[in-house]
Amino acid sequence: MRLWQRAVLAVFLYGSLALVHAGKVNVAVAANFAAPMQKIAQAFAQDTGHTALLAFGATGKFYAQIKNGAPFQVLLAADDEIPAKLVAEGRGQAGTVFTYATGRLALWSKQAGVVDDQGRVLHGPLSQQPQVKLALADPRLAPYGAAAVQTLTQLGAWPRWQSHVVQGENIAQAFQFVATENALLGFVALSQVWADGRVSQGSAWVVPQQLHEPLRQDAVLLQGGKDHPVALALMAYLKGERAKAIIRAYGYEV
Repeated sequence: MRLWQRAVLAVFLYGSLALVHAGKVNVAVAANFAAPMQKIAQAFAQDTGHTALLAFGATGKFYAQIKNGAPFQVLLAADDEIPAKLVAEGRGQAGTVFTYATGRLALWSKQAGVVDDQGRVLHGPLSQQPQVKLALADPRLAPYGAAAVQTLTQLGAWPRWQSHVVQGENIAQAFQFVATENALLGFVALSQVWADGRVSQGSAWVVPQQLHEPLRQDAVLLQGGKDHPVALALMAYLKGERAKAIIRAYGYEV
């Protein structure tokens, strides 16, 4: 067999072997992390041949689903409490929890000029207009919603805005309320409105982190991912430089 024929055969055999070992992993992903995780999943597929099947939603809702036997192998939460709780309950694997990103909260309006870069709008006349709506995620289910309420409380603005609130089940739905202008402004994840190092549309205030509990977002390997090679590969991939670069590009800290 000639040298070039051997090279072609080697490439064919390597590709066939990769396909044989390619697999899938079911991943529950906090709604705020949808855009970066979609890009990470694409990179993961390119680099490993594996497929990450992604479901997006509120962390609190995923917790309930996992308790009821939902077939996820990995959870990428919007906080650090739920992964720790799952480990304590025996539904998560001890020693696998790590912080994959630290999120930032933003007050955002689709309209330019509505939100100033100091958040003074929260103390302005808009709160006196009954038709003005403020969107946020359900604070009982979504850490970003809890952070929004903490921010308003710290600023002494919660009483004036409480009657204006429209709640989304998760941060993705809160974002949609503002994006469709069913709410003039709302608290969203910075990653939802951030591109190329700036706010991509409308007007926004990046909330100082001292106004709310840190939005540390932890990953955990679930019971169903124990000894699952693709789940283990994804957990390792999230710690790699390619994934970290994507995460930073969406305004998260790593």
